[in-house]
Amino acid sequence: MPEHLLLHTCCAPCLIAPYKELKAQGIVFSSFWYNPNVHPVTEYRMRLQTLQSFAQKEGISLVLKDDYGLRNFVKAIASDIEERCSYCFRSRLEMTAQTALEQGYDAFSTTLLYSIYQKHNLIKEIGEQIAEEKHIPFFYRDWRTLWSEGVRLSKEAELYRQKYCGCIFSEEERYLKRKK
Repeated sequence: MPEHLLLHTCCAPCLIAPYKELKAQGIVFSSFWYNPNVHPVTEYRMRLQTLQSFAQKEGISLVLKDDYGLRNFVKAIASDIEERCSYCFRSRLEMTAQTALEQGYDAFSTTLLYSIYQKHNLIKEIGEQIAEEKHIPFFYRDWRTLWSEGVRLSKEAELYRQKYCGCIFSEEERYLKRKK
């Protein structure tokens, strides 16, 4: 068990159930916001504000790398939009691991492991690769079993619940019903 975990957090609704579990297990963690994949800027701001409010209410330490990265994200994935998730996961987990190292955390993880809609095995694989590359443990948990509980808790807490993963292409898929 890590003594002090840096937990990449994509949004407050995906944090709420893992937070309750980590708290119950006595694992000290800080929530880390770095999501340059989230677009448009209004969505980015809403997710960040919701996380900040939730963290303040619950007394969760929050580390921010507030970088609305539309241009860099689009440049990075433009040549292979269908494989964007790999870049998206890697860029966020690399920044989480690097920040964890720089700030003295002894492990890193992500709330992306909570979502039933994400590519779970790819996230785990990338996290483990980064752990090996950067020499910091990746704290793996399959939080998908907490999905229903997290939805219930986030609705009870009246948290803003987004309708798509975050990038402009996931928004397109969501609203135009296109499949990946």
